[in-house]
Amino acid sequence: MKKLVILICCLCLTCLAEAQMVQAYQWANIQRYASQNDSLRAAQGSARVVFLGNSITQLWVTKHPSFFQENGYTGRGISGQTSSQFLLRFREDVLKLKPQVLVLNAGTNDIAENAGEYKEEMTLGHICSMVELAQAHQIRVVLTSVLPAARFSWCPEVAPVERIRSLNGRLKAYAEAHGIPFVDYYAAMVNPSDGSLPYADDGVHPTVEGYLIMESLIHPVVEGMLKP
Repeated sequence: MKKLVILICCLCLTCLAEAQMVQAYQWANIQRYASQNDSLRAAQGSARVVFLGNSITQLWVTKHPSFFQENGYTGRGISGQTSSQFLLRFREDVLKLKPQVLVLNAGTNDIAENAGEYKEEMTLGHICSMVELAQAHQIRVVLTSVLPAARFSWCPEVAPVERIRSLNGRLKAYAEAHGIPFVDYYAAMVNPSDGSLPYADDGVHPTVEGYLIMESLIHPVVEGMLKP
């Protein structure tokens, strides 16, 4: 009888663990780019450059696709996601694609509290973990700043300006301390009077003009890293 109880408990724990794994799998939307990733690996074997991000990256591919097509870049942005969700899908959308370079843009939705209370140390930790995972797989990393925003329409109670400045300061310091290129979109795009993003219709997502500014900053850095 005791053995039966133990067996039942083990089965219940196994089922619970599997259910939690499925929930995490769905929460991070790990299957979002599954077919595209399969096709990319079948055609090329690996990606050249992966841009990992949220809706800012996702819309970049939509609004100005030629930047990605002409340069052989791969966009892996998912709207609304936080750095913790990036980390969960990192193996599928970055490591398995074996890119030469990773461009990482994370933090906006953490600050907006899309997945709960914002803790700067935790967000920074997730970003550092992704950098370390990439480097362990011989992938060169470019860190980029969080874009400016004076408010989030979907979370108006959050005051993001100082949070963004603080996180960007720590990202820059981390990059400098570890010899990682840091591309400062924020400095080039912010309205210094209020911390807003002038190059956006909704205050968060860049217009094509905004993306062109970002491209002028990131492109030379990435191309320089692709050189032997």
